[in-house]
Formats: sequence, structure tokens, C-alpha cells
Amino acid sequence: MNQAARFVRTTFSAITLILGLAVTSTAHAITGSGVELGYGVEHTTAVRVGARWDWNTYWSVSDGWIASGFWEASLAYLHSDGPVNSGIWDAGITPVFRLRSGVSRFFLEGGIGAHYLTRDCLNNCRQLGSKLLFGDLLGFGWNFGEKDRYELGYRFLHHSNAYLAEPNDGVNLHLIRLGFNY
Repeated sequence: MNQAARFVRTTFSAITLILGLAVTSTAHAITGSGVELGYGVEHTTAVRVGARWDWNTYWSVSDGWIASGFWEASLAYLHSDGPVNSGIWDAGITPVFRLRSGVSRFFLEGGIGAHYLTRDCLNNCRQLGSKLLFGDLLGFGWNFGEKDRYELGYRFLHHSNAYLAEPNDGVNLHLIRLGFNY
């Protein structure tokens, strides 16, 4: 089996697993939303919007630290100002895990999700190898406002095909996020 076929098979398996877990989730109502603005490789600007579905499950990690999670569906537009002005649409779904202290409004978060991009290259020079990619997310933030209704945070997002296809230049984005909890 060639690399492209293996990548498609692995990606579809991951998407099937993610969607299967989403369907079995007890929480189906949207519990939050957010908008992100950012900058990345090849002079890329990014605008992302997302919706969140909390799992309503909490795990005690250690004294005073609690982990939780949610599904995040996102839609993004990436635009590059390089030699060929071009844009790419990105649709993704990511299970995100959050870690927080029970007494603090500060949180850490991370996740790995599946993303579909409208093209397999950014600005005709950054080759991604496939339109189906993984999105690795690391971030931190702070809840504020009445009942912690708002979130302000930073996220680092890396798109890659995990070397399941060639080439694999990847895309790195630095994002500032403003979220709203329902």
C-alpha cells in the first residue's frame, strides 16, 4: 500500500473514531464558542471560529488539579501574502483536554484532531502532502467575567500529515483566542 493510500485510510479511521465518540457523548448542546486571530509560516494570517461541546466529565489529576474535556469543531481561513496570494479553508474537529487548578481561573489545554483543507499547499510553496491533516493544539488561557463566561487565551496550532504522505512541510500558527461560555 502506498503512502497516500495509507494516509487516507489512517485519517478516515481516526475521523470515524472521533465521530463515533462524539455521537455517544451525553452532551449534545453547544456549550461555548470562540474566535481566534493569528499569524504563521509564509506570512500567513488566520481567522478561526469554533463551537464547543463539553463532555461534562471531570478527572482529579492530583491535589487541587482537575482535567476536563470537550469537542471543538472549527472553521478557519488561512491567507498567505507570499508570491501567490492565496487562501485555504480549514474545517476540523478536535477533542481538547483542559487542566486547571480548582482555585484558579487559569487553564492549560491540548488536543489532536482531524482537519480537512481545501488545498494541499499553502501559497504554492508550502507543500502539505494531503488535504486531510492532523492538527496538534497546545494553549493556555484565563476565564474571566461573571460565572467565568469569557475566556482569553493563546494557542499554538500545528497542521501536519504526520509523515504519512510526502511532502510534509506543515503549517504552524500562533493564535489569540476570545471565547464565550454559554
